[in-house]
Amino acid sequence: MNMIRKRSILFLSIAAVLLLLSGCMYPADDKAVRENPYEDQIEAIQKAVNAYKENTGGLLPIKTREEETDLYIKYPIEFSKIVPAYTEKIPSNAYENGGIYQYVLMDVEEKPTVKLVDLRTAERIRDLNLRRHINGKLPFKEPVGENVYEIDFEAMGFKEPLKVESPYSDALLPIVVGGDGHFYVDYSIDLNRILQEEKPNVKEGEDIRHLLSESNPILPAYSLPYTVNEKNEPVFMNKK
Repeated sequence: MNMIRKRSILFLSIAAVLLLLSGCMYPADDKAVRENPYEDQIEAIQKAVNAYKENTGGLLPIKTREEETDLYIKYPIEFSKIVPAYTEKIPSNAYENGGIYQYVLMDVEEKPTVKLVDLRTAERIRDLNLRRHINGKLPFKEPVGENVYEIDFEAMGFKEPLKVESPYSDALLPIVVGGDGHFYVDYSIDLNRILQEEKPNVKEGEDIRHLLSESNPILPAYSLPYTVNEKNEPVFMNKK
C-alpha cells in the first residue's frame, strides 16, 4: 500500500513538473510566433494583394495616410479588404493580431511589394515624444550631421541612452533628433557595414536606405535619408 502511495505521489509530482514546464514553454513559443518575420506569411499577403489589385482594376488594399507621411509607413495594408476573401487569416506576427509588425506596401506605383515595419521602434520613438519638451526645451547635444543631433538623454530623465535593436544585424542602433524636433533611428552602423562588405554601386546624393531592405523584409522606418560622402561612408542627407 505504501509502495502504491509513493508511486502515486511520484506520478503526480512528475505531472506537475511537466505541466509547469509546458506553461513556461508556450509563452516563449508564442513570442517567437509574434516576432519572427515569416517568409511564408509575407508571400501569402503578397499573393492576396496581387489578387485584390487585379480584381479591383488596380486598387490597393491600403489605409489612407496624409500625403507628408514618411514613405516607409505611408501605405499600411488594410486586412479587412483581403481577409478572408483573398487570404485565410491575418498573419500571426501582424500588429492587428497581437504581433510586432505593421504590414505595409512599398513601390505602390510600379510593383506593390509587401514589407514590414517593426513597431518596437515606434514604441521607442513614442517614449521619447512623451518627454520631448521636458524642462521646456528640446534635448539637443552635439551635431552628428547636417541639422541632426545627439540626444541629451540625461536632461530628458533617462539614466542611459535609449537604443533600438537592429533588424539587420546584432547592433544596437542610436536614436538621434533632427532640427525639426523629431526623433529618428540612426542606421549608420548597418549602412557602413553594407558599404564596406558588399561595396554596392551608389553615388553621392542618392538615398541609400534601400540597401537595408533590398534583401530584408523589414524597412528602415523612422529614419532620415542617408547618402555617401567622398569616402563612400554613410552620412545624413540634408532634410528639407
